[in-house]
Amino acid sequence: MEENYEEMENYFDQSIMDYKQGSSRFEKSFPKVTKAYFDFTDACFQEGSIGKKEKQLIALGISVYAQDEYCIIYHTKGAVDNGATEEEFMEAISVSAALGGGAAFAQGVTLAMDTYDHYKMKH
Repeated sequence: MEENYEEMENYFDQSIMDYKQGSSRFEKSFPKVTKAYFDFTDACFQEGSIGKKEKQLIALGISVYAQDEYCIIYHTKGAVDNGATEEEFMEAISVSAALGGGAAFAQGVTLAMDTYDHYKMKH
């Protein structure tokens, strides 16, 4: 089991690193676009009438619906980092599955749940 956990840890953390490296590469050619994008998304995820945890859960549901694996991993980690419980996490997947049907359900019960378990174990 330990070997499998290490492989999963490498997969999830490496996926986030891949995104960050890709963003850095893109930023070298398009610094204004990259800065504007990250400023915009940072502003969107600030605490407001809706809390950070809830915003991450919304983003997770959209990510599952869109079948965006990098965002599923990133926003699952964000939800865990902001205190989302397994029940809240599964409710977000349920809403996404209700809208997205089988594809959203399949992404939710595999990649998203595995990512949740990975980051929850790290806390």
